Amino acid sequence: MTGHQDVSAPPRILVVDDDPFIRELLTLKFRNAGFEVEAAQDGEAGLAAAFACPPDIVLLDWMMPRLSGPETCRSLRAAAATENVPVILLTAKAQEADMQAGFAAGASDYALKPFSPRELVARVNEALGRPSGSSDQSADAD
Repeated sequence: MTGHQDVSAPPRILVVDDDPFIRELLTLKFRNAGFEVEAAQDGEAGLAAAFACPPDIVLLDWMMPRLSGPETCRSLRAAAATENVPVILLTAKAQEADMQAGFAAGASDYALKPFSPRELVARVNEALGRPSGSSDQSADAD
């Protein structure tokens, strides 16, 4: 079971990335698309946020200081409150072995950097079973 129970509430997304520009970009895009957004600067802060209030989905950078994306993903999968929360890994690691490692860590999907914010919103909506028209028109501008 994922985060919120109230079907009228907006879906909650947790953005975990050590790059402040990417965190801000994704926060703005997803707020414009009708999401409640929480952002964390590294895996440890992301785990604390996810365990305090489980999100509906997590966008997780692969390469971060202190705790990598795959390590963070394994911890999310190991906890009952977050074991079924979809996780999309964001990374420039495009080798097949890297993708396999990401999926082995429990990732639901994999988005390569640089990514289109509009495509990422669509992929998140798909992962949550939301119609692609769920996003606000302002989220369509890249």
